[in-house]
Amino acid sequence: MGVVFAAGIFLVLTVWEYRVSLFENDSYVYRDTFFILFENHNRPSGTTVKTVIEQIAENYDLNNLREVDGKFESVTIICPHDSSAMEISYVGGEEVVEQVDNLREEFLSMTLTTEEHEKLRSLSKSNARFDIYHFERQQGSEEDGEMLDPGGLLLIMERIANVCEGIGLDPQSNSLL
Repeated sequence: MGVVFAAGIFLVLTVWEYRVSLFENDSYVYRDTFFILFENHNRPSGTTVKTVIEQIAENYDLNNLREVDGKFESVTIICPHDSSAMEISYVGGEEVVEQVDNLREEFLSMTLTTEEHEKLRSLSKSNARFDIYHFERQQGSEEDGEMLDPGGLLLIMERIANVCEGIGLDPQSNSLL
């Protein structure tokens, strides 16, 4: 909880991190954010993204698929067999270019494999990204001990990255996927 004083107004902000879901479903809890970085001219249509996801598993539930000018904008995916969900949204422009510049500097200071150097070269051209917010469905106590299976997430990331010739990024582990 935070307290904000602005222009003589007293405002109390309460944040409940545990029960946050971008697609407004309290059964799901936010876990991680992943990125797919790519060149904007490779941005797929909504139909292409839908087809790619449906090829992975026909029982994924796609909701709120949005396009802008025929290009994919966002979608919510419910993965019942993984007890997870994803919200994928498009971001483009200067924000992405700055992120890529920072990532490039950071990765150049690390020891990289030949494959990672190739991915970094591709990443350097990126001016767009898909943000992938990963959620877990709550099925009881938080302390049940079960780990969230990222299989569906990784498969979707791989397929969408292939479609837009992009590079997946796990910012928590600083890994190029």
